[in-house]
Amino acid sequence: MPIAPHGGELVNRILTGAALESAQKKITSLPRIKVDEYAAFDVDCIAKGIFSPLKGFMGASEVRSVLDKMLLRPGVAWTIPILLAVSQEEGDTLKTGSEIAIENDRGDLVAILHLAEKFSLDVKELAEKVYRTTDEAHPGVAYTYSLGSVFLAGEIDVLQARDVDHQDYNLTPVQTRAAFKERGWSRIVAFQTRNPIHRAHEYLTKCALETCDGLLIHPLMGTTKSDDIPGDVRMKCYQALMEKYYPHDHVMLSIMPVNMRYAGPREAVMHAIYRQNYGVTHFIVGRDHAGVGNYYGTYDAHQIFEQIEPGSLDITPLFFDHTFFCKTCGNMASLKTCPHGKESHVFLSGTKVREMLDRGEEPPIEFTRHEVAQALIQWATKAK
Repeated sequence: MPIAPHGGELVNRILTGAALESAQKKITSLPRIKVDEYAAFDVDCIAKGIFSPLKGFMGASEVRSVLDKMLLRPGVAWTIPILLAVSQEEGDTLKTGSEIAIENDRGDLVAILHLAEKFSLDVKELAEKVYRTTDEAHPGVAYTYSLGSVFLAGEIDVLQARDVDHQDYNLTPVQTRAAFKERGWSRIVAFQTRNPIHRAHEYLTKCALETCDGLLIHPLMGTTKSDDIPGDVRMKCYQALMEKYYPHDHVMLSIMPVNMRYAGPREAVMHAIYRQNYGVTHFIVGRDHAGVGNYYGTYDAHQIFEQIEPGSLDITPLFFDHTFFCKTCGNMASLKTCPHGKESHVFLSGTKVREMLDRGEEPPIEFTRHEVAQALIQWATKAK
């Protein structure tokens, strides 16, 4: 049996047929709010069921439950509020119980919000509980502080899905579930990444695949930090690895159009929830999952799963220690499997790798595959 969607229902808020025609006729006459790229991606995730069981933006009581209990409702885990904010001036013009047109960052009228509630939040408390810091140097905190002071809640009806780069790989939860069924996969493990896959990542994905029918390489392709490696460069790396180093019958590549929040432990749980909605049964949680800077402990993202209410999350997390190539062992290993000291381990910091790439110098084969290194060198030299 396939795994059930989170909360028991795979949501679809994209209108079709007569409902779509009706919405298209009235949306131009409705009060209108314009959202940024970040909120536009959230609209799309609600629409396609990636955020199931959410049917819209969260209200005050749901936010309080998420912040305090890490529950959307009893029995349904959720760790990061999904919010829609406007300025005080805009909020004052919007009436509870009315319909509001949502214009996205591209100038398209994409959705209708059925405004059920307006409320305020203490954004510092929000930052502290979600990101474990109030430091504005944290990208998630900085974005949270930039939001308007009025939060809008209510279900949304969506007129059109959002197309993104590499749209051919942008499979919805309905489509991935169908693909798994067609392949005969019942145990599927997903790998979350916003970076190229290096040898350490390759090792842990293949370890996980040993106990599953299929591996979903599922890179995040929503908004990311400006200094993250661009999506088109990462896709070249994924495609090269898929072609030469993974078994085609047991691996699938699809993108996930979700914003990167850099919320560390709480985001690790959300990444698992999203994958459950895609039909995945197991999820890899690595070292410093969804982290940024030095805000989180190395294995905080493992430990948070112990704090989730039992039975509120169906997907199975797979926890991996720090992995590397050991010169003494002569192969890839982890802190669990290798008895040797750091002097035997091939580990390069992100800064050192970037310096090598800027010089056109290829990192060692123990760290990255040649094809990945070449794609990154081309990007780094052009970006200078």
